[in-house]
Amino acid sequence: MSPSPGALPIETTTTGIEWPVVPQPRAALVLGLLFQLERSQWLPVDVIEGHQRGQLARVVEHASSTVAFYGPRLAETGWSPGQELTAEHWRRMPVLRRSELQEAGLRAAGNALLSRTVPAEHGPQFPQFTSGSTGRPVQTVGTGLTQLFWACLTLRDHLWHGRDFTRKLAVIRQFTLAAAPPAQGSMGRNWGSATAGVLRTGPCALLDIDRTVREQAAWLRQQQPGYLLTYPSNVVALARHFSDLGERLPGLVEVRTFGEVLEPRARDACRAAWDVPLVDMYSSQEVGYIALQCPGHEHYHVQSENLLVEILDDDDRPCPPGGVGRVVVTTLHNFATPLLRYELGDFAEVGAPCPCGRGLPVLTRVLGRQRNMLTLPDGDQRWPNLRDPAEFASAGGPGLPPLQQFQVVQRSLTALEVLLVCPRPLGSDEEDAMRAYLAVTLGHRFDVTFNYVPEVPRSPGGKFEDFRSDIGRSEIGRSEIGRSEIGRSEIGRSEIGRSEIGRSEIGRSEIGRSEIAIPPVTGQ
Repeated sequence: MSPSPGALPIETTTTGIEWPVVPQPRAALVLGLLFQLERSQWLPVDVIEGHQRGQLARVVEHASSTVAFYGPRLAETGWSPGQELTAEHWRRMPVLRRSELQEAGLRAAGNALLSRTVPAEHGPQFPQFTSGSTGRPVQTVGTGLTQLFWACLTLRDHLWHGRDFTRKLAVIRQFTLAAAPPAQGSMGRNWGSATAGVLRTGPCALLDIDRTVREQAAWLRQQQPGYLLTYPSNVVALARHFSDLGERLPGLVEVRTFGEVLEPRARDACRAAWDVPLVDMYSSQEVGYIALQCPGHEHYHVQSENLLVEILDDDDRPCPPGGVGRVVVTTLHNFATPLLRYELGDFAEVGAPCPCGRGLPVLTRVLGRQRNMLTLPDGDQRWPNLRDPAEFASAGGPGLPPLQQFQVVQRSLTALEVLLVCPRPLGSDEEDAMRAYLAVTLGHRFDVTFNYVPEVPRSPGGKFEDFRSDIGRSEIGRSEIGRSEIGRSEIGRSEIGRSEIGRSEIGRSEIGRSEIAIPPVTGQ
């Protein structure tokens, strides 16, 4: 399943040394951590849990003394600094809601969830913006150390699935406004920051998700990748497009997905269109990798070395195997924004121990965010690229008022309804700013109406969806507007202050939302 350590194409920068390879300092850190993870995955469950408790105790001690938000919460559990953190203490710890994380970042006095002191050895700090996958955008802060774990877990995923590092990787996803590739895409020299300077790889072709499905398909024919990384809903649309044309992608050996709930039809679509497997991953911008697909099965292994993951029922009790509950995570290495018992807004099903022998817990399926595809008036489709409003404003777009939650619903080929949760109704200028935001991020000027609600409702499956389409396939097929004349919005990237700065850095893109706008680790 995984190549032997001797088969890894380790990058070398040491003059005159070819074998054994002497890696550069950052590569040595990544490979050293990977060496540990390759062994820790096989530890018994109780041993893994023991290591987690030890690391959790350190995080809690740090949070209690440097993060204002947690002092009162930890005191309510009966725990005090220097005391052993017991299971009973942890059970009493309130779950951190996404709304609380959001509100902490809006306080004028400063974010109460940010640590006042971060160990210098943890490296530089940088902001992490979510795109509001539950309709509630939030901001956290990461460190060089959290980026190191992200890189290492990316390599774990590559090794688990035995990927051929010489092949080309094609990535179709959302990028930050400053780092987005041009309309025709761009090319990176390697697969991204996780492998750069660590392993020699083939090139990485990059395309922004705001291209239509037809444009993406043409680009893929040109690139002829070995691997494709994109969102599940986008995969289904692409596979349908290729199947309808009776075309294949010669050389494609695997599709990788992230960022949305994976429906079984996505795996079926990949097999039908391209005769390739699909490998999914579960991650979030705030916490990084949560679970990776098992190399031998279609379920997921929790990345226990990175996070403590709890699946809780409505009474905050752990779900048994087969039970579906809320995903609650605790970061074990982020000392800049420690997240203790943070509820992501997703649901997952607990699985039985895996036959593969790994001691990492199993999630049978993840019921997280689900997106429908946006349909343009000409019938063409694209992934609804709802960028974070704060990022949009910082890139030169009109400033938007604070929004607690929002959902965009496509009611027809020309009309959108926006459900807004905010302290007050928006003024006419603010509504116009919201229309401009939607026109740019969705690539077309739809007719937009606003509806103010106390809360965005969940879907029947219990999910929050920031975009929902009520357009049926029959309606798409009835569109008679010329494809060449509409749906290609001229709302330019230049209109929102998109800069050419940073294009040389976009090759570091690799996985899902958990690496958007993350700078490289020192020494990379």
